[in-house]
Order: sequence, then structure tokens, then C-alpha cells
Amino acid sequence: MTGVAGRLGAVARSYTGVVRSGSYFPLWLAQLASSFGDTLHYIALVVLVFDLTGRGAAVAGLVAAETIPVLLLAPLAGVVIDRFSRKTVLIASDLIRAALVVSLVWPQGAGHAYAVAAGLAAGNVFFNPTVQAVIPAITTPEQRLAANSVAWSTGRLVQIVASAVAGGLIALVGTDAAFAINAASFVASALLIARLRIPARAGQVAGNARRGLGRYVAEARAGLDFARRDRLVSRLLAVQTLASLATGATGALLVVLAERHLRLAPSGFAWLIGAIGVGALVGPLIPNALARDYRDARWLFVPYVVRGVGDVFLAVFTPLPVALVILFVYGLNTSTGMVVFSSTVQGAVPDAVRGRVFTLLDATWNAARLVSLAAGALLVDAVGVRAVFWLGGALLATSGVLGLWLLGDHDFRRESDLTA
Repeated sequence: MTGVAGRLGAVARSYTGVVRSGSYFPLWLAQLASSFGDTLHYIALVVLVFDLTGRGAAVAGLVAAETIPVLLLAPLAGVVIDRFSRKTVLIASDLIRAALVVSLVWPQGAGHAYAVAAGLAAGNVFFNPTVQAVIPAITTPEQRLAANSVAWSTGRLVQIVASAVAGGLIALVGTDAAFAINAASFVASALLIARLRIPARAGQVAGNARRGLGRYVAEARAGLDFARRDRLVSRLLAVQTLASLATGATGALLVVLAERHLRLAPSGFAWLIGAIGVGALVGPLIPNALARDYRDARWLFVPYVVRGVGDVFLAVFTPLPVALVILFVYGLNTSTGMVVFSSTVQGAVPDAVRGRVFTLLDATWNAARLVSLAAGALLVDAVGVRAVFWLGGALLATSGVLGLWLLGDHDFRRESDLTA
């Protein structure tokens, strides 16, 4: 007990230390504000589209609308993130997304929802990889795992609160209030990021902004060349592609599973999201408290196997308490894997190409996700949502095994130390 208490105390001190860091604190608060608004928005938007159409394929179409902008804009976004002020990129992304979200207070049908979802995804293409690129520049290597962990844990705590609020909010006044709150959260995030201090090395690079389209193409190709040559990134791309093929349809169709298999009311979907959030809240404590060194293939890929088994179980069991436990474990492994993934890649990839690598990972994930959505849209109305979760779970577990096979002997620590 003393050893466990000591480890948990060390985790708490590392969390507190990184949050108190003046260079990280504004970004952390901005992420919390966005997480609260995004959770309300996600639940409200999925419920709105499903209620408007009554078709599982329409929900999959919504997620497809979020995926296409990632594929189109990722090459440009990666170069912009690596060549321009990263603070400016973050603020502009927040303000543009705020303007888009507020328009849903007056929804004009499913087509309007699709258009806003696509616009938000375009903003995310610039925002999310920029955050990944900035964290290593405003934290020390020793703080990196704690910084990613505290962002995930507190973000999931906010997600739990927002999920609880969303169910009552949607039931009482509809989806409009959720969209208004999300718009306000983007504005709050932009104001907080304006206070962020990002070292020049991690931001604007002078002299490249006026060299024309050819320069952008050359730099995009340079990022692709790095990913192709780098052993870690190239193999991660293969594993991530298979994992995305597994989770794209199941993630989008969880609301359909809730209503058709678990027999929940639309507002009950928020309970499922909340269970994932509780697991994701606890998950980052595991590598911080138990791992001597988190840079190990098992910390990256075993969570895929566990999550795959969970998807299969969701298709088997119908009692809500059982589903909540399964989704808690799912969230636990999702956050563990994501925190380790982010911390490992941030340390292994040089700052000069970090934006391009993270946008490439995002684009590859979303390309496979789009294929998964197309397959899921066909299967859900043809053979049922349970078949989608059976197949998705099997593929996700397979991706975990593939990752262990391809990178089980990889020296993550050596590579990270050389490029941190």
C-alpha cells in the first residue's frame, strides 16, 4: 500500500507541477473550455441528426462530413503549422469554429448540420495537430507525459460533467443551448491561448511565407519523405489505419446501438458517453503510476486489444449497467493509449516536421475512418448494428496484435532521447 500511495503521490505532484507551469497553464484551461463545449455539441448534434432523419446511415453521413475536410486540408495544414505562428493558428481556428457553431442555434435541417460539421472539422485540422506540436515546446521531456495526462484526465472530468448536463439540457430546452455554449467555449479558448508563450523555435519561421505554392508542395513532400523513412512513424501509420477501419463505424453508430440494441431514449446516449469519460479520466493515471518507462510497445497497443474485446461484448450484452462497465473499460484503455501515443510521438519527431507528421497521422486515420463509415452505413441497416460492432471489435484487436509484432522490439527511448 505504501508503494502504491507513493506512486500516486508522485503522480499528483507531477500533475500539479505541470499545471502550475506558466507556459502550459493557459493551454490547459483552453483545452478544458473546448472539451466542455465539444461534449455538449457532439451529443446535441448526433441527437439532432438522428431525430431529423431516423436513419443510422444519416449519422454515419454526419461523421463522413467531418472526415472529408481532414483529407483535403491536411497537406496544407501541416506546412502552415510548421511555418507560421502556432499561436495565430490556434486562435484563428477557435474563432472560425465559434462562428460556425453559433449558426446551429437556428438549424436549417440535416444539410446545415453536415455543413457545420465539415467546417468544424476543417478548423480541427489546424487546431489539434498544432496543440500536439506546441506541447513539447512549452514543457520539458520529464513533464511531457504528465502534461498529456493531465490534459486528458481533466478533459474527461469536464466531459463527464458536460454529458450529465447534456441529457437534461436536451430534454428540457432542446439542442440550441448546447450549440450556444460550445460557441462561447471556442471564444474562451481563443482568449486563453492569446496569453500563451510559445518559444520562437516552435512557431514562425521567417522567410518561407512568400515563396509560393511550389514551396508548400516541396515542404509537404518533405514531411511525407520523413514519415516514409522513419521506422516508428511508418509502422504507426499501418497500425493506425487498421485501428481506424475498426473504430470509425462503431464510434459513429454508438447512438444507434444505444437506441436499437440497448433500448435507450435519445437522452440516454449521454450516459454511454459519460461512462467512456469516467474511464478516460482514470486511464492516464495507469502509465504515470505503474510504468517505469511508458515508451514501450505494450503501452501503445495492448489497449487496442482490450477495446476490441469490449466492442464485441457491447454487441452481446443488453443491460445498461453492463454496457456502462464495458464503456468504462473502453475509455480507460483509450486514454491510456492516447496519452502514451502523444507523448511518444512528440518526443520522437523533430520540431521542424512535427506539424506535418501529426497532420499526416490525422489524415491517414480519417481516410480509413471514411472507408469504415461507408461500410458501417451499409451494414447497420442491412444486417444490424450488432454485426458492425462484432466486426469492428475483431479488427481493433487485430490492429493491437499487429502493432506488437511490428514495433515490439523498437527502442522508443533511444529515438525519443535523440530528437527531444
